[in-house]
Amino acid sequence: MKLLLVEDNPTIQTTLRRAFERRGMQVVGCEDGARALDRWEASMPDVVLLDLSLPGLDGLEVLSRARAAGLRTPVMILTARGTVGDRILGLNTGADDYLAKPFDLDELEARIRALARRAAPALPGASTQAPTFCGLRIDAESGAVCHDDRPMDLTARELALLRALLARPGQAVAKERLFELVFPGEREVQTEAIEVVVYRLRKKLAQTGVQLVTLRGLGYLLKAAPAPA
Repeated sequence: MKLLLVEDNPTIQTTLRRAFERRGMQVVGCEDGARALDRWEASMPDVVLLDLSLPGLDGLEVLSRARAAGLRTPVMILTARGTVGDRILGLNTGADDYLAKPFDLDELEARIRALARRAAPALPGASTQAPTFCGLRIDAESGAVCHDDRPMDLTARELALLRALLARPGQAVAKERLFELVFPGEREVQTEAIEVVVYRLRKKLAQTGVQLVTLRGLGYLLKAAPAPA
């Protein structure tokens, strides 16, 4: 997936770029509203992340001109302007979603992927049913993990961990890789912090029929719990 990130705050842009590149996305950055349309047309992104307070040209004007020019790329507005009026104005201008700063990175990723899925053309004969593992599945729209079609009560870090493990059930995922996904860009956090998230998630999985297993030196994996004797 390719993202166009239009954001003039260098700290936010660097943090988001590193976080999403770790998650397998390609990020094209732009700091100036006046150049955003050219970068948009040149990069042909799957989703645009657009700040409103930009030098050169306001984000809403960038969006308005893009829609007038026929650019239909899904747009997620990211801004500190969090009032209802601002949200309505952004959506009426042509935005597809809106997230106020500060935001949770896992929620942002889930919304980005939902926008990209809705915009992508369906392949003939393709199944729209999300893959499941022992009753667990990732909801295609919200990004939440459901068990027997009921959303699980998970923190953002627990959700990020479980999603990463569900992508490869039965296969070990390295501790370092999981740390990057659960604590993206948080250099002050020790790698061992992932063990706390694993412990809490393991307790929440206890009644699902799924076990979160630690493999020394390899990482963690999900497997079906053995049937009771």
